[in-house]
Amino acid sequence: MTSYVFTEHARFEIKRRALSEAIVVGVIENPEQQWEVRNGRSVMQSRISMYGTEKQYLVRVFMDIDRHPQEVVTVYKTSKIEKYWREDL
Repeated sequence: MTSYVFTEHARFEIKRRALSEAIVVGVIENPEQQWEVRNGRSVMQSRISMYGTEKQYLVRVFMDIDRHPQEVVTVYKTSKIEKYWREDL
């Protein structure tokens, strides 16, 4: 696995959105979907059950992959899975 670091903004968003770094690392290391949103930036996403319920959220991680180490730019979760899920991958 390529090395990566979390930007201050990504750390802030993880905390603000009540995520854990472990969830984000899980998405990075084993994404259900991944694609390049623009040259040098990739999005990785996975469906995750949270808060001890069966409700699923989509956790999306945006990384700048054109630098070394790669940088986790921002992270968020959404319940609108169908809005962001790509059937064409």
